Amino acid sequence: MSGPHDFDFLHGDWDVRNRRLVDFLDDRGGWEEFPATGRCWSLFDGAANVDELTVPGQGWKGLTLRLFDPEARVWSLNWSSSRSGKLFPPVTGAFGSDGRGVFHGDDTYGGKDVRVRFVWSGISAGTARWEQAFSVDGGNTWVTNWVMEFTRPATS
Repeated sequence: MSGPHDFDFLHGDWDVRNRRLVDFLDDRGGWEEFPATGRCWSLFDGAANVDELTVPGQGWKGLTLRLFDPEARVWSLNWSSSRSGKLFPPVTGAFGSDGRGVFHGDDTYGGKDVRVRFVWSGISAGTARWEQAFSVDGGNTWVTNWVMEFTRPATS
């Protein structure tokens, strides 16, 4: 069952390897890869956090605000980018007993309604994996379109 400290693993600094489809709905359209750095910090005694992703090679930053609803025992994940300055519709969900976090929501992409899925997995003290997928058929089929591999930066 999810709790207010599910995202404690993410606190601190990260190196992030991004692999993203050029067109989020076309898995034949090719992938782009780029590095980023991330930093996450806790709020509300663990029941909220913010992370900022810095992508210097592309000149933008991203931000996620995560909020835990103690009554429903679910998280809402809210994304924004410096490119748009807008808050995208949230995805909501929870972590299962297997340690994976699965979150769903609705949005639009390229004028089409899409179902959105975020999955957090591979979580350890030094690694984590996030992936995003879109569905245009109500969740029957999914196109994974963005994967981030998080590793802790090397200390000198």
